[in-house]
Amino acid sequence: MPFVMNPAVTHLAESALYVDDLPQSLAFYRRLFDVPILREDERFAALRINADQVLLLFRRGASLQPSILSGGIVPSHDGSGPLHVCFGISEDDLEAWETKLETLDIAVESRVRWPSGAVSLYFRDPDDHAVELATPGVWD
Repeated sequence: MPFVMNPAVTHLAESALYVDDLPQSLAFYRRLFDVPILREDERFAALRINADQVLLLFRRGASLQPSILSGGIVPSHDGSGPLHVCFGISEDDLEAWETKLETLDIAVESRVRWPSGAVSLYFRDPDDHAVELATPGVWD
Protein backbone atom coordinates (compact mmCIF):
# COMPACT_ATOMS: atom_id res chain seq x y z
CA MET A 1 0.00 0.00 0.00
CA PRO A 2 1.45 3.39 -0.98
CA PHE A 3 2.13 6.07 1.64
CA VAL A 4 -0.71 8.58 1.87
CA MET A 5 -0.05 11.95 3.47
CA ASN A 6 -2.63 12.97 6.07
CA PRO A 7 -3.17 16.74 5.65
CA ALA A 8 -4.21 18.67 8.75
CA VAL A 9 -7.56 20.34 9.41
CA THR A 10 -7.06 23.83 10.83
CA HIS A 11 -10.51 24.43 12.39
CA LEU A 12 -14.25 23.86 12.05
CA ALA A 13 -15.21 26.69 9.71
CA GLU A 14 -19.00 26.34 9.69
CA SER A 15 -21.72 24.88 11.88
CA ALA A 16 -25.26 24.55 10.50
CA LEU A 17 -28.63 24.45 12.18
CA TYR A 18 -31.93 23.85 10.40
CA VAL A 19 -34.77 26.09 11.56
CA ASP A 20 -38.50 26.45 10.92
CA ASP A 21 -38.72 30.23 11.19
CA LEU A 22 -35.55 31.79 9.76
CA PRO A 23 -36.28 35.41 10.82
CA GLN A 24 -37.07 34.30 14.39
CA SER A 25 -33.91 32.18 14.67
CA LEU A 26 -31.77 34.87 13.08
CA ALA A 27 -33.08 37.41 15.60
CA PHE A 28 -32.39 34.97 18.48
CA TYR A 29 -28.74 34.35 17.51
CA ARG A 30 -28.09 38.01 16.64
CA ARG A 31 -29.46 39.04 20.05
CA LEU A 32 -27.49 36.29 21.80
CA PHE A 33 -24.10 36.85 20.15
CA ASP A 34 -24.35 40.40 18.74
CA VAL A 35 -22.63 39.33 15.52
CA PRO A 36 -22.89 40.50 11.92
CA ILE A 37 -24.85 38.83 9.15
CA LEU A 38 -22.55 37.84 6.30
CA ARG A 39 -25.30 36.73 3.89
CA GLU A 40 -29.03 36.30 4.06
CA ASP A 41 -31.80 35.29 1.71
CA GLU A 42 -35.08 33.38 1.94
CA ARG A 43 -33.19 30.05 2.26
CA PHE A 44 -30.46 30.77 4.82
CA ALA A 45 -28.46 33.26 6.88
CA ALA A 46 -24.75 33.21 7.69
CA LEU A 47 -23.52 34.78 10.93
CA ARG A 48 -19.86 35.60 11.65
CA ILE A 49 -19.33 34.10 15.14
CA ASN A 50 -15.60 34.90 15.22
CA ALA A 51 -12.71 35.26 12.76
CA ASP A 52 -12.65 31.51 12.04
CA GLN A 53 -16.26 30.38 12.45
CA VAL A 54 -19.59 30.96 10.76
CA LEU A 55 -22.98 29.81 12.01
CA LEU A 56 -25.31 28.89 9.16
CA LEU A 57 -29.05 28.93 9.76
CA PHE A 58 -30.95 27.11 7.01
CA ARG A 59 -34.71 27.17 6.67
CA ARG A 60 -35.66 23.52 7.18
CA GLY A 61 -36.35 21.84 3.84
CA ALA A 62 -35.00 24.74 1.76
CA SER A 63 -31.74 23.01 0.82
CA LEU A 64 -33.07 19.63 -0.31
CA GLN A 65 -31.95 20.42 -3.86
CA PRO A 66 -28.33 21.23 -4.78
CA SER A 67 -27.51 24.94 -4.99
CA ILE A 68 -26.00 25.90 -8.32
CA LEU A 69 -23.50 28.73 -7.93
CA SER A 70 -21.24 30.39 -10.49
CA GLY A 71 -18.26 28.61 -8.89
CA GLY A 72 -19.79 25.14 -8.55
CA ILE A 73 -22.57 23.12 -6.97
CA VAL A 74 -23.27 22.87 -3.23
CA PRO A 75 -24.76 19.42 -2.53
CA SER A 76 -28.20 19.10 -0.96
CA HIS A 77 -28.47 18.87 2.84
CA ASP A 78 -31.01 19.20 5.63
CA GLY A 79 -31.59 18.23 9.25
CA SER A 80 -34.52 17.46 11.48
CA GLY A 81 -35.22 17.18 15.15
CA PRO A 82 -33.45 18.94 17.98
CA LEU A 83 -29.76 19.21 17.13
CA HIS A 84 -26.80 20.31 19.28
CA VAL A 85 -24.18 23.01 18.86
CA CYS A 86 -21.53 24.18 21.33
CA PHE A 87 -19.77 27.53 21.45
CA GLY A 88 -16.57 28.00 23.42
CA ILE A 89 -16.43 30.81 25.96
CA SER A 90 -13.76 32.11 28.31
CA GLU A 91 -13.87 30.92 31.90
CA ASP A 92 -13.64 34.60 32.90
CA ASP A 93 -16.87 35.29 30.94
CA LEU A 94 -18.97 32.47 32.44
CA GLU A 95 -20.74 34.69 34.98
CA ALA A 96 -21.33 37.39 32.37
CA TRP A 97 -22.92 34.79 30.07
CA GLU A 98 -25.17 33.56 32.86
CA THR A 99 -26.27 37.16 33.47
CA LYS A 100 -26.81 37.80 29.75
CA LEU A 101 -28.94 34.66 29.35
CA GLU A 102 -31.05 35.71 32.33
CA THR A 103 -31.41 39.25 30.94
CA LEU A 104 -32.55 37.83 27.59
CA ASP A 105 -35.06 35.51 29.35
CA ILE A 106 -33.24 32.45 28.03
CA ALA A 107 -33.64 29.70 30.61
CA VAL A 108 -30.54 27.65 31.39
CA GLU A 109 -31.74 24.05 31.12
CA SER A 110 -28.61 22.57 32.63
CA ARG A 111 -25.28 23.64 34.12
CA VAL A 112 -22.60 20.94 34.06
CA ARG A 113 -19.24 20.97 35.83
CA TRP A 114 -17.06 18.46 34.01
CA PRO A 115 -14.39 16.31 35.76
CA SER A 116 -11.76 18.64 34.24
CA GLY A 117 -13.36 21.65 35.97
CA ALA A 118 -14.78 23.06 32.73
CA VAL A 119 -18.38 24.32 32.87
CA SER A 120 -21.13 24.05 30.26
CA LEU A 121 -24.38 25.98 30.14
CA TYR A 122 -27.18 24.38 28.10
CA PHE A 123 -30.27 26.16 26.82
CA ARG A 124 -32.73 25.91 23.92
CA ASP A 125 -33.13 28.07 20.85
CA PRO A 126 -36.53 28.73 19.20
CA ASP A 127 -36.30 25.41 17.30
CA ASP A 128 -35.55 23.41 20.46
CA HIS A 129 -31.90 22.88 19.49
CA ALA A 130 -29.62 22.26 22.49
CA VAL A 131 -27.20 25.19 22.54
CA GLU A 132 -24.14 24.89 24.78
CA LEU A 133 -21.69 27.49 25.99
CA ALA A 134 -18.56 25.77 27.34
CA THR A 135 -15.45 26.99 29.10
CA PRO A 136 -12.08 25.51 28.05
CA GLY A 137 -11.23 21.98 29.05
CA VAL A 138 -14.41 20.00 28.33
CA TRP A 139 -12.45 17.66 26.06
CA ASP A 140 -9.01 17.84 27.73
